[in-house]
Amino acid sequence: MSETISVVGLGKLGLGLALSFASGGYRTIGVDINDANVRLLNRRRTPIVEPQYQELLEEVGERFEATLDHGRAIRESDVTFILTATPSDRAGRFSSRDVEAAARALGLALGESRKPHHLFVVSSTLVPGTTEARIIPVIEAASGRRLHDGFSVCYDPDFVALGSVVRDFTHPELVVIGESQPGVGEPIEAIHRRICRNTPVVSRMPIVSAELAKVSLNAYITLKITFANTIANLCEAIPGADVDAVTRAIGVDRRISPHYFKGGLAFGGTCFPRDTYGFRAVCREHGEDASLIEAVAALNDRQNERLADVTLAHASAEAPVAVLGLAFKPSTPVIEASPAVALVDALLAAGREVRVYDVLALDAARARYGARVSYAASAANALEGAATAVLTLGERALREAVEHWTPPREAVVIDCWRVLEASRLHANVTQVALGRYRPSRQATTALAA
Repeated sequence: MSETISVVGLGKLGLGLALSFASGGYRTIGVDINDANVRLLNRRRTPIVEPQYQELLEEVGERFEATLDHGRAIRESDVTFILTATPSDRAGRFSSRDVEAAARALGLALGESRKPHHLFVVSSTLVPGTTEARIIPVIEAASGRRLHDGFSVCYDPDFVALGSVVRDFTHPELVVIGESQPGVGEPIEAIHRRICRNTPVVSRMPIVSAELAKVSLNAYITLKITFANTIANLCEAIPGADVDAVTRAIGVDRRISPHYFKGGLAFGGTCFPRDTYGFRAVCREHGEDASLIEAVAALNDRQNERLADVTLAHASAEAPVAVLGLAFKPSTPVIEASPAVALVDALLAAGREVRVYDVLALDAARARYGARVSYAASAANALEGAATAVLTLGERALREAVEHWTPPREAVVIDCWRVLEASRLHANVTQVALGRYRPSRQATTALAA
């Protein structure tokens, strides 16, 4: 196989995939339709904030090159990965528009080529059945060739998360490869074996099964997160209960495992919510009961409401609420579907003054809120004059700011992930730890009964 790989789509995940290939020793051609980003990348500057991207871009040097020309992917490589956006519609279905556009451009270039064969690898999240029903016919029509007579197709979904994209590509627990016919995925497995720093389990299967595996995995993780959050909510009402003690204990059981099993905030970001709704859409489309996944979605929304309820119960109308952390998780500027953003929205709707700080996400927050909130230059600055603080992320800089907070009057910090030690807080600061017994919560529950 050629030592050159091409990747179409240099977004948040596609760029990470391309850099992982280049870091693994492959010459990598990255294709994108954004001229500004292509020029920036060729000047060895990343347009995307993500751990390791800038360092790898400098490290791989000439092994990575960005271009606007889809034809180079066909001319200079024998394997092309497509990892473009697949935005969701209102029903939760993933749009394959951008994948089809990429496949069409590549197919046209293949039709002009005399090469005997090209392997296309779709990595974007798709509705099961899309690769065979839509993507392959697009390549056939554009190239004038037929599947397995001039080209083959694999579906190789990513199982990575923002904030750890490169690490997840190079240290995966599993690799799923859907094949248009048995054996087609062998070179793709070889590529993964070369770039991986570990030894993942590789599963090869029909394309439609691989498409379903992608959406099923994230949907299952959201179910697990939701169950951990349910335990956390119970612990707040039961004297002496602590969610971390419970999840650490039962997470040891291999039938559960500790990963993504830590009660706290709702799940958010670019993948979990949309894959949950996408899985629901697939169930509905095929006439299967979607009530389980619908319950997960509803409970996740309620978890955001609970955080707002707790915050408003402790927030003073005379002082700003400091929200420390806006991204949906550490090490990323992405605020999409973030629990912290849902909280800020609720606080503004209730007429509260809000002051925010995030290590990476302030620009995204400014684009969303404008002058409706105030932006702090640091976590310590956000706490100045506040009587209530909400710690939504466990990043060190945020924790240390709360530990050094010395309010002149009584104040409350809502510790969403239980990362603070009460003994390290100022005497005027009361810690409200989500997922731990709160007497006030028990009294409210008893009155409601």
